[in-house]
Amino acid sequence: MDILHSKIYGEERTETPLLVFHGLFGMLDNWGSFGKEFGELMPTHLLDLRNHGRSFHSDSMTHDDLANDILNYLDAHNIQKANLLGHSLGGKAVMQFAINFPERVEKLIVADISPKAYPPHHQGIIKALQSVDFNKVESRQDVENVLGEYIHEKFVIQFLMKNLYWTEDKKLAWRFNLETLASKYTEFVSNAIKFGVFGGPTLFIAGANSNYILPQDEFLIRQQFPNYKLIKIKNAEHWVQANNPVDFNAAVKEFLQN
Repeated sequence: MDILHSKIYGEERTETPLLVFHGLFGMLDNWGSFGKEFGELMPTHLLDLRNHGRSFHSDSMTHDDLANDILNYLDAHNIQKANLLGHSLGGKAVMQFAINFPERVEKLIVADISPKAYPPHHQGIIKALQSVDFNKVESRQDVENVLGEYIHEKFVIQFLMKNLYWTEDKKLAWRFNLETLASKYTEFVSNAIKFGVFGGPTLFIAGANSNYILPQDEFLIRQQFPNYKLIKIKNAEHWVQANNPVDFNAAVKEFLQN
């Protein structure tokens, strides 16, 4: 059985562990400074989702797959109950897990995503990634130039470039499994998480300038996560934890410690 790749901060601590899951095309490294800070308070596990980072590649990418990966990870690490935090696609993973296995979740934190189905909206990024021909590019700069023809936000390009690495035969490659993420995209973005109810304490954190959680989404959130609270982080868009880490971390800390 494949177990998700992780980096653990504060492993020697005895508090309830916190597991953290990144978004689409992300990796656990994106959460490094968060992990260091929270590892002072509780065991903090940063994880690579399947088909991302250094975790295993698979042809399947459903919300239930992601939930089962979390279960297998908890079992492999002898964790009976955990606090879970997920951003975007990672948020969908932790919501589905909490609904499928509520007895394993102490508290749930969902960053800038709701349980609903989203219309496909990463086609431009996927096209850009697919346009990189690794038989032709010789440097990171070459890759950046190709991405720049399709993507005009510098920070998005930098975010994607973090996934580049040199293979053993001295070629650049993506760490994520682009083939599966592109072909199964609608299965995990354009599907809502399966219906069910998680009654435990749940915090939804939205970026004040993001449109991922709309006022009308609260009806659905309330149905599936009745014991929820929604807060908005000022000066933040979809990457709320990166746009305003001070306020984001403070909100997470307060929720977990009270």
